[in-house]
Amino acid sequence: MPGNAFWLIDDRLVRWKVFSGDGEVLEPDHTDDPAAVKLCVEAFRSVWDLAIDDADYRI
Repeated sequence: MPGNAFWLIDDRLVRWKVFSGDGEVLEPDHTDDPAAVKLCVEAFRSVWDLAIDDADYRI
């Protein structure tokens, strides 16, 4: 699993959400490196079936 939150765009671009040590959100970084994209695609697919449907989610 990637160490940071990310957006996966069209299975070809990853945009990382990066935080500073004190919780401040930093400028997002992005990559189209095939290895990084593959890691994120596989991570997303591995957890998708474990997700809770929005209609069933309870706090």
